[in-house]
Amino acid sequence: MLREKFLIKMNIYISHSSDYDYENEIYKPIKESELATIHTFFLPHEPQNLNTDAKTELKHTDVLVAESSLHSTGQGIELAQADAANVPIICFYKTGFKPSGSLRFVTDKIIEYTDIHDLLAKLQTELDQLSIH
Repeated sequence: MLREKFLIKMNIYISHSSDYDYENEIYKPIKESELATIHTFFLPHEPQNLNTDAKTELKHTDVLVAESSLHSTGQGIELAQADAANVPIICFYKTGFKPSGSLRFVTDKIIEYTDIHDLLAKLQTELDQLSIH
């Protein structure tokens, strides 16, 4: 039996270190990707989101996606809040970086990527798998 692929719109919280060039390395590519036409992304450092409390936003979040190449206390807090709220967490780290070993306490999805195109492709795969479950 042929199974149709249904697109389920998700609310996705993007977490990252503030030391990362998130504007150029994450936000811009996401906004320009096909994923942005399907899903709603919460980008915490966008001007309109700066005063939004993560706990409040996580109540409306289907999945938290963490760019975890750089260690960050603030990101650790976001990950703990997402875990406490039972929000699925997917962590990505760029080849050549070593993500925190503590990530394994909040997710088993810790995925290496080579460049933003690879990250977006792997993110699409992970989102597709979440949609099936």
